[in-house]
Amino acid sequence: MSQRIQFSQHGGPEVLEQIETQIPAPAAGEVRVRNHAIGLNFIDTYFRSGLYAPPSLPSGLGTEGAGVIEALGEGVDQWQIGDRVAYATGPLGAYAEHHVLPAQHLVKLPEAISFEQAAAVMLKGLTTQYLLRQVYPLQAGETILFHAAAGGVGSIACQWAKALGAKLIGVVGSEEKAERAKALGAWETIDRTREDVVQRVLELTDGQKCPVVYDSVGKSSWEISLDCVAPRGLLVSFGNASGAVTGVNLGVLAQKGSLFVTRPILAGYADTAPRLQAMAAELFEMIESGRIKVEIGQRFALGEAAEAQRLLAEGRTTGSTILLP
Repeated sequence: MSQRIQFSQHGGPEVLEQIETQIPAPAAGEVRVRNHAIGLNFIDTYFRSGLYAPPSLPSGLGTEGAGVIEALGEGVDQWQIGDRVAYATGPLGAYAEHHVLPAQHLVKLPEAISFEQAAAVMLKGLTTQYLLRQVYPLQAGETILFHAAAGGVGSIACQWAKALGAKLIGVVGSEEKAERAKALGAWETIDRTREDVVQRVLELTDGQKCPVVYDSVGKSSWEISLDCVAPRGLLVSFGNASGAVTGVNLGVLAQKGSLFVTRPILAGYADTAPRLQAMAAELFEMIESGRIKVEIGQRFALGEAAEAQRLLAEGRTTGSTILLP
């Protein structure tokens, strides 16, 4: 038998329940991974709350984990039983002792990176890779703005931007988080609870603003972000922590300087196995070289998933949070 977390209705963390099921068998083209560690991410709360709709209810939760291949479906010849693997895309259901997913969503995990490190960094690290290396290929010397710079993705972005020679201005929600972002490599920080973000960006950039702004907060920061983008610059909206951005007026983009806006997701960039492998290889190289350090701020047992999500939603976590089956 196998333990898994599921939900039968949308709502708060309390709708999550731990159940016992038969160990799933992989179909053709699939593999079964025995998870050693599972990643917790803000997007998981979107599926639970109903902001994003799962295929059906009841539904499993989570798309990120790391472990060992336990069984292969028909036609899977690129993997072997016993291989160390990690994943960040594919069907919901990673909050479980065993997870079955299509083989193309797996990446080989180097021996130098632990299961816990991989589960803590795969989704956030691959997200950072496509944000800084694909959506807007960041160049040395550029000054950028990154919201939630002390959060899961932000903490990796601070390190990656510094490694690229870029100057990252991190927007944070407290003095403590400002110190954390600076320690991770942010060039400067702005505490949105006591500073005017737009005014500080103007001061820090000598009135030039930023060629790219990365915003995972969403609704409450949308207008602020637009006012921080330089003419003909890009606003990358990649999250909804404060709610979804709605009612976008395209005319505003013209008024504020012929701006560009994009709403990317990881699946749109890691959309083939070769692209996923290349992204993961770059991420793993950054970790193995020491330019990115993986910080696991919290560890919870699988059955404590509801509490872990509650703390994440309340902004009471630092670094990455993982579940241990």
